[in-house]
Amino acid sequence: MNFRFVGSVVFSVATICSLGAAEAPALLTVDGVKISAAQLEQKMGPSLFQARNTYHQAERKAVEEYVDVYLVEREAAKLHMTVEEMYQKTLYKDLPGAPSDEALRFYFEGIDTKEPFEKVRQQIIDHIQEVRKQKARVAFLNKLKSSAVVSYNLSVPRAEISLNNAPARGAANAKVAIVEYADFECPYCQQIQPALDRLEKEYGDRISFHYKDTPLPMHSLAQKASEAAHCADAQGKYWEYHDTLYKTKALQVEQLKEHARNLKLDGAKFDACLDSNSQAALVKSQLDEGMGLKIEGTPSFFINGRFYAGNLSFEELKQVVEEELAIAAAKK
Repeated sequence: MNFRFVGSVVFSVATICSLGAAEAPALLTVDGVKISAAQLEQKMGPSLFQARNTYHQAERKAVEEYVDVYLVEREAAKLHMTVEEMYQKTLYKDLPGAPSDEALRFYFEGIDTKEPFEKVRQQIIDHIQEVRKQKARVAFLNKLKSSAVVSYNLSVPRAEISLNNAPARGAANAKVAIVEYADFECPYCQQIQPALDRLEKEYGDRISFHYKDTPLPMHSLAQKASEAAHCADAQGKYWEYHDTLYKTKALQVEQLKEHARNLKLDGAKFDACLDSNSQAALVKSQLDEGMGLKIEGTPSFFINGRFYAGNLSFEELKQVVEEELAIAAAKK
């Protein structure tokens, strides 16, 4: 089945086409001066981005739920039944009966209740049966979805992220650029690093990584660790130093200097760089940039401008990369 959703992006294009060469209407006026949407976007775009992204997430969730309802109702219509009739006659008829009293008593022992077994026995049976029905419905829906072709045409908010002064690795012409706003002391940033390493290994030159420092106030060691990484960058070993910090989690100033020597950097130059706070302004500029984008924690990612926050799994990261590769292939 080809099942295609037409979202707001198509509507927006149609609206633009209908305006032709006419001047875009003013979004607001201040003392008679017209302010356009483009002017607002230029000044306030980063602060508006998160609101748009929140709406997009809610919109996509609603669309995905609609797909589930649509597929189930369509299947019931084929059988000339209501959804509940279909469930009763096809899904539930082969479910096992009530568990034995021995199994029920074993289940009862794990329940935090002061009621006697005899009083809650039927409630336990009802709960177990409902869990079985729920699992049957999920398996049924997954089967329907596996044989359906669903394409989404929703407008995806994308932030314009400057890559200036952001260390990068990977091909310069990679189809997918992953920008991470992170904190070397953040435990979640440390936990997600193996997934990022695995992603790099699997996709090679098809993706590029860019790192932005976001040392959080509650992490007392993060600021100097970020500065140290840029001091290593001044000697051409940013990523080796970056990987060392995440691997060792050793972030005291003396440990930062020891890492430099282990990586065969010029120790005297590195120490002078770190002690002079010469990289503090660069770190602050990246932190300010993240705050301007309303980033509330680390790690936060922009994958080709699409925003994701938190300790994502490898599978979640891979799904977004695959979507972006597919978009790039379709454009080509």
